Amino acid sequence: MIIKIQAMGPYQTNCYIATLDGKDFIIDPGVGATEWVLKNTSNPVAILNTHGHFDHVWSNDELQKKLNIPLYTPEGDIMFLTNSSWMPDLPPSSPDIQVKQNKEFDFDGTKVKFRHFPGHCPGCSTIEIGDVMFSGDFIFEKSIGRTDFPYSNPDDMKNSLKKFKKLDFDKKVYPGHGSPTTIKQEQQYINYWINSL
Repeated sequence: MIIKIQAMGPYQTNCYIATLDGKDFIIDPGVGATEWVLKNTSNPVAILNTHGHFDHVWSNDELQKKLNIPLYTPEGDIMFLTNSSWMPDLPPSSPDIQVKQNKEFDFDGTKVKFRHFPGHCPGCSTIEIGDVMFSGDFIFEKSIGRTDFPYSNPDDMKNSLKKFKKLDFDKKVYPGHGSPTTIKQEQQYINYWINSL
């Protein structure tokens, strides 16, 4: 797999282009992502949102129209795509596919797995493609997503962290902000985060 990364906008939100089996998956196109994505894709097949916060979805609509490809967004976060209390000038977008919890998709033999980990927001999910996981704002290197935002839920986050701790495989993890890590690396901190919530 080839992974291209560019931090976008004032919050330096990681936008990813993951290329596997000749297919380009665009993950979390944030503020100002369109030009970079257009320059770095040759066979785009889908736009994937880990969750609905504005800094991860800002360029959804523009890329949908320019690339004519479907948008996949976790169903619990659809409301954020048209109504951001933080960013009222967010360009609204509408997903072609409202992703149900823990849904797997098959793109002509290339599997894409959404794994639901609510807490940071209702629809918060990781996305697994091949041997990597894109964790959005659920898990970061030595950190976790905040639970003090509107629609955040610390109890949901605790349950999600317990579920994450039980994953019995390892993958490289590419978060929504900051540097890559691994599942096993972050599992060793889970008890600390659960106790801190």
